[in-house]
Amino acid sequence: MMKNFLGFLLVIVLMSSCGEYQKLLKSGDYSLMYKKAVEYYNKGDYTRALNLFDGIRTVFAGTSRAQTIAYYRAFCTYNQKDYENAAELFKQFVAMFPESSYMEECLYMMGYCNYLASPRVRLDQTVTEKAMNNFQLYLSRYPNSTRKEQINKYMDDMSDKLSYKAYLGAENYYLREHYKAAVVSLENCLKDFPGTKYRERIMWMLFNSKYEMAVNSVEDKKYERYTTAKEEYYYFVDEYPNSVYAKEMAKKYEVLNDFLKQYDDPDEYKEDEQNNQTNSTNQEGQNNQNK
Repeated sequence: MMKNFLGFLLVIVLMSSCGEYQKLLKSGDYSLMYKKAVEYYNKGDYTRALNLFDGIRTVFAGTSRAQTIAYYRAFCTYNQKDYENAAELFKQFVAMFPESSYMEECLYMMGYCNYLASPRVRLDQTVTEKAMNNFQLYLSRYPNSTRKEQINKYMDDMSDKLSYKAYLGAENYYLREHYKAAVVSLENCLKDFPGTKYRERIMWMLFNSKYEMAVNSVEDKKYERYTTAKEEYYYFVDEYPNSVYAKEMAKKYEVLNDFLKQYDDPDEYKEDEQNNQTNSTNQEGQNNQNK
C-alpha cells in the first residue's frame, strides 16, 4: 500500500515539474529562463537546460551572457553524447569569442568531441581527420598545455586507425590480384604513414605486386618492371633483413635477377644460356645411354 502511495506521489511531482517547465518555456521571463537553465545544467538535466538556452540565445545575443549561453549549449550537447554537433558548437564558440577565458577549453573540446565521434575503421574517417586537425591547431596555440601528452595519445590512436584503413584498402586490391592498383595504394600508405606498424607487410605486398606485374608483363615493359621489382626487394631486405618473408622473397629475387642478367652483361648471359643448353643436352644423352 505504502509503495503504491509513494509511486503516486512521484507521478504527481513529475507532472507538477513538467507543468512548471512548460510554463517557464512560454513565460517570456528571459532572466528566469537563464537562471533555471543553469540550475537544470548543474542538476544534470541537460535536455531541459539546452531547450531553455536555445530559447534565450538570440535574446541575449551581443550581451555579456551570450558567450556563457554558447558555452553551456556546447556542453549540454556534449553531455548528451551528441559529439559531432557538440564539436560544431565548440567550433562556433571559438569563432565568435576568440578572446574568451573559455577559449582554450573550447578549442580542446572541438578536437575531443570529434575524437569521440570517430567511427569504426571501415567507415568514412572525415570526422577523425577533423579531430586531428583540431588537436594540431590546439597544440600550435598552446604548446605547453598540460593536455599535450593526452592529446598526443589521441593523435596516435587516430593515426593508427587511418593507417589501418589505408592498409585494408590496399590489401583488398592485393588479395584480388589487382596489382597495379595495389602498388599505387601501398605506396600511398608508406608515404602517408611512414611509421605505421603495418609497414613490413605493406612493403612485402608491394614487392609481390611489382613482381607479379613484372613476370606477367608485356615484352616492352618487362625490363622496367623487373628492375623496379628488384629495387623493391633491396628496399625491403635493407629494412627487414630477418623478416619472416625473407626466404620466400629471395626465391623471387633470383627470378628477377636471372632475367635482368641479359641486360646487365649480355655476353655473360649468352654464355650462361649456352652452358645451360649444353648441360641439358649432355643430360639427355646420358639418359638415352642409360635406357
